[in-house]
Amino acid sequence: MPTLIPQPTRIQSAGNKPKLIDEYVGRVNSRTSAASVAHMRSPQGWLEPGQTPEFDEFTIVLKGLLRVEHKTANGTIGSLDVAAGQAVIAHAGEWIRYSTPQEGGAEYIAVCLPAFSMETVNRDR
Repeated sequence: MPTLIPQPTRIQSAGNKPKLIDEYVGRVNSRTSAASVAHMRSPQGWLEPGQTPEFDEFTIVLKGLLRVEHKTANGTIGSLDVAAGQAVIAHAGEWIRYSTPQEGGAEYIAVCLPAFSMETVNRDR
């Protein structure tokens, strides 16, 4: 039988400014460890700590622009700007840092496989 998710759970965010994270599927809201699905809304100027997660993260940008910094093959920092209507895959084991530098911030959906957890996100100190 299908499982109805009647509403999300608001999750505490990391970063220099408050960001809204509404988890629909995941360890907190549905007790699901295989995957997590969250609706994110971050303000202009938001920046979170870098991380080297142990999960793949698939992100679809609905509004605005999400900047994804990453380490290049030679170890320098590069970045991808992901605009509304685009998606990005951050692969497990790769260093990344998300931010929303443009006016209006960004709104996006993030899917993590396996589900996001504080123990496996491996944020920078």
